Amino acid sequence: MAIFNSQISISEKPLEMPAQAWIPTAGAVVDFWGVVREDENGQAITGIEYEAHRAMAEHQMELIVERALADFGALKIILHHRIGFVPVAEPSLFLRVMSGHRQAAFSAGQWIVDELKRRVPIWKRPVLIEPTPNMTATIARPDKLQTAEPSP
Repeated sequence: MAIFNSQISISEKPLEMPAQAWIPTAGAVVDFWGVVREDENGQAITGIEYEAHRAMAEHQMELIVERALADFGALKIILHHRIGFVPVAEPSLFLRVMSGHRQAAFSAGQWIVDELKRRVPIWKRPVLIEPTPNMTATIARPDKLQTAEPSP
């Protein structure tokens, strides 16, 4: 989906760095990757399962990008969110903000991420690593059950 020269997407596929396409009037380009950490609220996880109401989420993302373009003077915004199972150490969010000056790019980026978390119907469910008495750990994952070898 595109708004003017910006891009918005929600995908089940792993996120990749978009191609560099510099804008001659952009003096600042800020990239942000939101990456799944190895713990959620102090509990070890294997990853996060993301779900979205895709049509509503894309609409809200459009509104957020439109407002950031207007309010912060951003020239181009790329906003990609991954859904489905995202393992630890892989990105679930990519954001690129291009603007004439760095302050606007940094401020817009922070505002966009805050608004995304506040308004966009994308839900996350951490997939916990659950220890069992006979094993070091059982990795509870919806699509696969893996077990670690017992400790000697």
